[in-house]
Amino acid sequence: MVFAIDGPAGAGKSSVARAVAAELGFTYLDSGAMYRCVALAALEAGVDVDDGAALGPLAAALEIELDGRHVMLGARDVSTPIRGREVTAAASHVSVHPQVREAMVARQRQLIAAGDYVAEGRDIGTVVAPQAELKIFLTAEAAERARRRAAELGADAATVLAEQTMRDERDSAREHSPLRPAPGAVTLDTSGLDVEQVVERIAALAGASL
Repeated sequence: MVFAIDGPAGAGKSSVARAVAAELGFTYLDSGAMYRCVALAALEAGVDVDDGAALGPLAAALEIELDGRHVMLGARDVSTPIRGREVTAAASHVSVHPQVREAMVARQRQLIAAGDYVAEGRDIGTVVAPQAELKIFLTAEAAERARRRAAELGADAATVLAEQTMRDERDSAREHSPLRPAPGAVTLDTSGLDVEQVVERIAALAGASL
């Protein structure tokens, strides 16, 4: 069984999906972490993050494992390195390439086929698991999303807002797996809500699907 939670950066997907998974006893799948792994690998290998032809084989060859708490790239725990600002910026570039997305979607489908997952990202309900029993699209006001990301990164909110705006445009305009609510998805605006309130609402919706 799969519950899909999609939405733009700063909408609260990661915190909410992790908490919902814990509440339901499901495994949490952070698809964004997988693209961050590709970005980290590209930076370390000196591969241009705008070169889709070079990134495709690199992404397909990566061994990425997620257990809901740790992100493993091969035998290395990269849970912390992939959250750095350089990797975050690079991930926004590598994720637009069809070759990278095809490799990551294939791996994500392998993972969710093996159990019960709360999977979050930007194309879970539309591409990875359109058959998901529950599809949620989380959003929030742009300024609120930027404030959250700035607090998480220890960065300037205005700078984060500018970067976020560019990322939103790239995610929504890309030809392959653009960011948009999946058909049948429930849209939840998390502006002014804390994680517990959002989790409570989603858990109630999930309970009706179990």
